[in-house]
Amino acid sequence: MNRYTLILFVCMTMLSFTSFNFEIGQVIDRYYDVPVYFNGNNFRNVNGRNVTYDGYNLGLKYQCVEYVKRFYFEVYGHKMPNSYGHAKDLFDPELGDKEYNAERGLMQYRNTRYEKPQEGDILVYGRSPNNPFGHTGIICEVGENHVVLIQQNYGTKTRQKLTLAEFQGIYTVADYDVLGWLRYVE
Repeated sequence: MNRYTLILFVCMTMLSFTSFNFEIGQVIDRYYDVPVYFNGNNFRNVNGRNVTYDGYNLGLKYQCVEYVKRFYFEVYGHKMPNSYGHAKDLFDPELGDKEYNAERGLMQYRNTRYEKPQEGDILVYGRSPNNPFGHTGIICEVGENHVVLIQQNYGTKTRQKLTLAEFQGIYTVADYDVLGWLRYVE
């Protein structure tokens, strides 16, 4: 047995004793002390609706939109005027770049524009062939050439590093179907 085979054998043995079986509703990550919950391995899982103490609709439990709205409610005290819709519906395609999205009560920035994303922004994906609802998460880190997205309802992958490209002052989150980002402005 060569060295690499032995290392692989040891790693596989260790993993076989490790439990990766999360239960739906289990906390699997946190950002600003706002928990990310596991929703199973099927993004279509629905586990009831989550509402605040005063009746504000946060969304369907453990879905990506529910995390984003819960994060904004807990961190900023923000309630979206229109509290319904899928992830793709958070972004208004009729608005120009850097315009106020009245439906969400947030500033909206289109992908591939002059405004660089910031930590705390909501990144919004449009529909894709595999997901007609879109996807969303919170940008939790911004680097020179990347952003990190924290998300819910993406299996156990709560954080994803995405390329941030800049060319002549124009910024693009270089991932498929990114519509843009929303930002809380006091």
